[in-house]
Amino acid sequence: MTQMEYAKPRSFKELDGIFESAKGPLRFIAGGTNVVPDLRAGTISPRLLVDLSGLKEMAYIREVKGEIAIGALSTISDILASRVICDKAPLLFQAARHLGSPLTRNRATIGGNLADASPAADTAPSLLAMGAMVHTRRRRGKERTIPLDRFFLGPNKTILAKDEIITRITFAKPKDPSRGRYLKLGLRNAMTISVASLAVSLEPEGSSFGGARIGLGAVAPTPVRAYLVEKKLASGAMDPKNIEACAQLITKEISPISDIRASADYRKRVVAVLFQRAIQAAVNGGTP
Repeated sequence: MTQMEYAKPRSFKELDGIFESAKGPLRFIAGGTNVVPDLRAGTISPRLLVDLSGLKEMAYIREVKGEIAIGALSTISDILASRVICDKAPLLFQAARHLGSPLTRNRATIGGNLADASPAADTAPSLLAMGAMVHTRRRRGKERTIPLDRFFLGPNKTILAKDEIITRITFAKPKDPSRGRYLKLGLRNAMTISVASLAVSLEPEGSSFGGARIGLGAVAPTPVRAYLVEKKLASGAMDPKNIEACAQLITKEISPISDIRASADYRKRVVAVLFQRAIQAAVNGGTP
């Protein structure tokens, strides 16, 4: 591990001061579940490590006027313990339950899970399926709001500038929280990186699927939305024939790789199965 400096701001004002005086590359850390292993492995070597955990105003979960806001420093355990998430956004609750071990969930933050930009990030598919927005802050209080489907640029790459941090994630409260499902396939039941993951959020309208949103993980260079499938679902009937056609179409919206966990062809087949199971469960209100 190379020699580096460490700073832990307690306010945004202190953070701005760190930005102004920083010399050389810096790196942000919150829970440390991704950054610390990277430091030990020598894959990153910042001159300055900025610990965001002192910014307590970024740790909250609340519902305001039909919108759910999650501070970037909220841990995965915070999400699992939140009645707001459990009752109003169970799709995210389902995803959080699959992330790592209890020790990891106690440390890992939702902001860090997104900022790390792993194609297999567990929270990303559910947040994509709920149309989430990422809110950020740069030096001198400059802020912007980024749709999550435009946030990821590639494996471990995001749209964030070097002096930009995630402050919160927001999404509209689902009209019918029971119409969402998250499914993950891994090589074992616990503490596993996804072979493939999928989240579905439905807003049935009469005999059609209406406002369907689908998020996918571990099947492309970034977490992605399945826009073609969403459009086909919305334009067709809510029947097995349309579901089967969409299951075939979803394999054309992904670009998986072959790695130690699975082949690209296997991932395509798995995603089609996960899609059918998730849709049927969401429609029927049962378990996949």
